[in-house]
Amino acid sequence: MWRHIASNALSLIILALFVAGGMIVWGRSQYYAQGPLDEAICLRVPAGSTMNGVARDLESRGAIGSATVFRLGADYTDKAQLLKAGSFLVPQGASMEQIVDIVTRGGASTCGTEIVYRIGVNRAHVLVRELDPATDKYVEVVDFDPSAVAEEAPAALPDAYLAFRDEADTRYRVALAEGATSWQVVDALQRADFLTGEIAEIPPEGMLAPDSYEVTPGTDIAALLGRMQASQEARLDAAWRERADDLPYETREEALIMASIIEKETGVPDERRQVASVFVNRLRQGMRLQTDPTVIYGVTNGQGVLGRGLRRSELDRETPYNTYVIAGLPPTPIANPGLAAIEAALNPDDTPYIFFVADGTGGHAFAVTLDEHNANVARWRAIEAQQRENAAE
Repeated sequence: MWRHIASNALSLIILALFVAGGMIVWGRSQYYAQGPLDEAICLRVPAGSTMNGVARDLESRGAIGSATVFRLGADYTDKAQLLKAGSFLVPQGASMEQIVDIVTRGGASTCGTEIVYRIGVNRAHVLVRELDPATDKYVEVVDFDPSAVAEEAPAALPDAYLAFRDEADTRYRVALAEGATSWQVVDALQRADFLTGEIAEIPPEGMLAPDSYEVTPGTDIAALLGRMQASQEARLDAAWRERADDLPYETREEALIMASIIEKETGVPDERRQVASVFVNRLRQGMRLQTDPTVIYGVTNGQGVLGRGLRRSELDRETPYNTYVIAGLPPTPIANPGLAAIEAALNPDDTPYIFFVADGTGGHAFAVTLDEHNANVARWRAIEAQQRENAAE
């Protein structure tokens, strides 16, 4: 009898081991297999979350087949205690193993809400946007001018902005456009409610690199400006090392001045090196640069936009920035140029052009002789007249 009982017990143990082994094999296959997600989702993991809670959330959203297998797999791979807070993009068909890696790897969030503070030439504005996981594209939630809000009522910030601003996993970015002046940058940064600190002095004109900068709430403005200056220094150094021979300027600073003029003269990427060639040819021939943006800078000192056409008296007045009157380059840059403008200044096209004027398409018409230039100017004046006539109708 005892032998029969022992035999049955042994059989049960063997069966249990067999079943357990089968469950382990099945669990492993489920953990590493492609997941059931039909389209990507954004998974938000609040601070203080547990792997068990994340597993239940994923199961309820159809991202995984079993919360238990997910949790056990995280335990087995020693990742259960490495969970990070944030918003994470879980791609279509992601396996449990891949999802565990995504939520434990760390680093910046890969989806969710982003607040972008864009500093442009004409204005600064705040854009709140969310990533749509299905299309992997950002969708605009709200766009507003912080200076206008401050003037009307300091507490009148949009509700959508306030809601997302208080989320722990919201990402922040400061995007600086090409052609803004250092005064404009500092003025805009001081109005960003998620930045802190005081500015002792405005950075040198031209020495802030236009780019997109990741920041966190409470970032010191001076530290951010330091990052911008370091980036511009590196760009200028690299471009200077690769400069063309026989340029009519001898220092990096002069090259930066030229780059800022190019930046303000054209927003067409393909034209930058042509515009650079015009100014280089003028300097080589001892001609004055005769460019309106430098005159405007002399009027505004880089503090905002002129907002009107130049007056005859301003074009005739002798100032350090009036290139219709002075010879050579103005004493400083007139804006913060981007990398493309710096490279154009240091490697201009080889052309015979001496003149250029707007052509009505957003670009310019270039000319070698004064007669050709006058004909181009006449065409542009006719376009301007037609535009005024159309606006009046």
